[in-house]
Amino acid sequence: MLEDQTTAASAATWPAAYPTGYAVVDVETTGLARDDRIVSAAVYRVDARGEVEDHWYTLVNPQRDPGPVWIHGLTSELLADAPLFKDIAAEFAARLADRVLVAHNAVFDWSMIAREYARAELTAPVRQRLCTIALSKELRLPLPNHKLESLAAHFGVEQRQAHNALDDARVLAEAFRPSLKAAASGGVRLPLLECLPLTEWSDGAPRIVRQPTGPGSASSAGSSYSSYGPASWRPSRKRPACPYPNPGRYETGKPLQQGMRVAFSGDTSVERELLEDRAVEAGLHIATSVSRLTSLLVTNDPDSGTSKTVKARSFGTPVIDEAAFGQLLQDVAPAAQG
Repeated sequence: MLEDQTTAASAATWPAAYPTGYAVVDVETTGLARDDRIVSAAVYRVDARGEVEDHWYTLVNPQRDPGPVWIHGLTSELLADAPLFKDIAAEFAARLADRVLVAHNAVFDWSMIAREYARAELTAPVRQRLCTIALSKELRLPLPNHKLESLAAHFGVEQRQAHNALDDARVLAEAFRPSLKAAASGGVRLPLLECLPLTEWSDGAPRIVRQPTGPGSASSAGSSYSSYGPASWRPSRKRPACPYPNPGRYETGKPLQQGMRVAFSGDTSVERELLEDRAVEAGLHIATSVSRLTSLLVTNDPDSGTSKTVKARSFGTPVIDEAAFGQLLQDVAPAAQG
């Protein structure tokens, strides 16, 4: 059935709203925290229909312990003579420019890339990202889980060296092509999310700024978002109470509704304070803990074992990732009347 969809997409008119090019990316890192570094990066540039144009790969000296060598296989000795990120930043940027960044769990790859550019006092030329996990959900692919190996197996793509940035990017590019064509054939709206760059990296505290998106946007960019970041957080910030009653739990496939109680757990690519403000502006209630009344938990690591994720499982609270939450925030249903 998927083959029929792919053939139909090739013959039919391609959706005019789809991007004109993509950069399929994978980065290996020293860890998952905000102060971790990239140790290798790969980019497969593909055209509007997912056909590979070229690819690029580099090691990166992280200037620190390489972290989980047993995963990525890159030792301190192998990385000692590798270029620093600032030395490959221009070439990396050229590979990303004017394209949508595509990655498996794109929120992670984008956040690591954005932080590296901020440290180098530069800005990555990326405006949008597409997560292949989110796309597989949109396509309702019958996957046992959301691992890259499962996506690869579904499309018959051979993995040769898992957790090698170049091979992972190749695998993803090969799996992205039929995914993209299936989406085009089915008229699926691609789950594109905005990329917000980090700027003014100092003392380990990034600050986030919305990228200008059109004429006259520069003045509003700095005023609305330049204050976000750990360094600017107020110690006891209080928001006004949510004016809407809690309509209950979020249901998969339906929109969020004003008044829903939303909790967050773990690291997010968009600064937590900004993400919470967006939710409040949409009419949602920010919950600082998870209870039986919580409508939804947002986390990029549902298996982390934090108190919130454990409680969410015990209460049956729905759990979604940041990418899915960002999509839902675009169309929150009004509170029920009466």
